Amino acid sequence: MGSKWNSRSLRGSLILLGIFSLTALILSLVRIHNTTQPSKDKYGLVFDAGSSHTSLFVYQWPEEKENNTGMVSQMFSCHVKGPGISSYAKNPSKAGASLQDCLNAAMGVIPPHRQQESPVYLGATAGMRLLRMQNELAATQILEAVSQTIRKYPVSFQGARIISGKEEGAFGWITINYLLNSFTQYSAKERGWIRPPSANILGALDLGGASTQISFIPAGLIADPSEAVQFRLYGFDYNIYSHSYLCYGQNQAFQRVIRLILSGSPSVEVAHPCYPKGYKEEVQAASLSGNPCVKPLPATTSPSNVTLVGKGNFSLCREKFKAIFNFSGCRDPSSCGFEGIYQPRVNGKFLAFSAYYYTFRFLNLTVTSPLATVERAIQVFCARTWEDLNTSYPQEKPFHLKNYCASANYILTLLLDGYGFRNDTWQNIAFQMQAADSDIGWTLGYMLNLTNMIPAEAPQLLKGHEEAFWIASVFFLVATLALCLLALVLHALL
Repeated sequence: MGSKWNSRSLRGSLILLGIFSLTALILSLVRIHNTTQPSKDKYGLVFDAGSSHTSLFVYQWPEEKENNTGMVSQMFSCHVKGPGISSYAKNPSKAGASLQDCLNAAMGVIPPHRQQESPVYLGATAGMRLLRMQNELAATQILEAVSQTIRKYPVSFQGARIISGKEEGAFGWITINYLLNSFTQYSAKERGWIRPPSANILGALDLGGASTQISFIPAGLIADPSEAVQFRLYGFDYNIYSHSYLCYGQNQAFQRVIRLILSGSPSVEVAHPCYPKGYKEEVQAASLSGNPCVKPLPATTSPSNVTLVGKGNFSLCREKFKAIFNFSGCRDPSSCGFEGIYQPRVNGKFLAFSAYYYTFRFLNLTVTSPLATVERAIQVFCARTWEDLNTSYPQEKPFHLKNYCASANYILTLLLDGYGFRNDTWQNIAFQMQAADSDIGWTLGYMLNLTNMIPAEAPQLLKGHEEAFWIASVFFLVATLALCLLALVLHALL
C-alpha cells in the first residue's frame, strides 16, 4: 500500500513538475518586447537683445525629431523692463540685473528636472553692433554682465554674443517659413510629415530700431556668394539671399533726417515735414553726435538748441527720407539695392514684421491693399494736426504718435526705392507679427537651427521587461534538472 502511494505521489509530482517546466519553457521562448516611456519635451531659451528693448522667449520641442530638426514651438515670452542692453554702457551691471525678472518667470514654466539641461542663448543685435563700433570695451563689459546673471540660474548657459546682421535676417526668414508650414507640414493622407511645394517659401522683411534686413530666395542664382546663406532643415538644403543694413533701422533713420534738416538751416526754429502740424519739439544739436550712423553737425551751422516745428507734408517727408539713401554706388540698378550692395530682384511673396507691422497696424493697413490705396491713406494721416491726433488717440504714447507719419513714409521709401518693390509686386507683401501662436522674429529661427545640433535623447526603456527573459530561462534549466532527478528516483522505486 505504501509503495503504491509513493508511486502515485511521485507520478503526481512528476506531472506537476512537467507542467511547470513546460510553462517555464514557453516563457523563455516568448520574449517580452521593450516598451518606451512617453516622449519628454526639451526646452531652450533665447534672449533677443535689441537696440530698444530685450525680450526672452522660451521654446519647447519633443525629443524625437523630424529629419534631424526639432518641431519647436513657443511656450512663453517675457519683455524685459527698461531699454536695450546697449543703453547701459556707463553702468554694465544694470544690464545684467535687468534680465532677472524674466529669468525668474521662465524658471516657473520650465519643469525643474529639465532646467539644468535647457540651453540658454543671448543674441544682441544692431544696438550692440553700434556700441561695439563706438566703445568695444563697454560692449564687452555688458555681455559679461548679462552672462554673470544668467549663470546664476540652473540652466545650461551657452553664451552671450553679438549676432551678425546676416544671421538676424536669415533666422527671421527661417522663423516665418517654419511657422507658416513652408518647410514641413503634417499630411493625414501620408500619415506623416511631408515637404510642401517650394513655391510656398516666403521672403522676410525685418525693420528694427538700428538696422533692417531682407532675406529671400531669388529667381536665379545668387551672383555674390558673400550675400548667400545656406541652411539644412528637415533634410533639405536652402540657399537664400540675406543682407542687413546697419544705420537704416527706423530710429536711426529718424535721427539722420533730423540731422539733414538741421544742417540746412541756421535758425533756432526749423520745419520738420514729417511731424504733425502743431507739434513742436526742442532738440540739442549735441544729441546727434557720438553716433556712428549720424555725422555730427558743424558747430558753426546750427544753434545748440533747435525747435522742430511739424508741417505734416507727406511729399516733402518722402523726399527727406530718400535723401538719406545712397543710390549712386550701384553699377547695375537691376541687381542692386542701395549703398552699392548687390541684391537680386525681389522674388515671390514676403512677410514684413517688427516696425513694419506696428506702423501699418496703427494705420489699419495690414490688410493687403493696392499701393495707391496705401499711399493715399498715409497722405491723409500725415495731414492731420497734432491736436486732432491727441484727441483721437489719447492712449497712444506721444513719442510713437508724432512719428507714425515719418515711419510710414520711411517704410514706403525703403521698400520701393531701397528694395525695389513696385506696383505689381507691392501686393506680395503681407504685414504680420504672429503666426501659430508664436512671435515672428529671429529667435525662433535661431533655436530651430540649433536643434539640428542638439541631439535627440534615446528613449528610456521601462525597467524589468528585459529581465523577464533571463529569469524564465534560468527557471527552465532548474526545472529541467529537477525533472531528470525525479525521473531517476521514480525509476529506482518502480
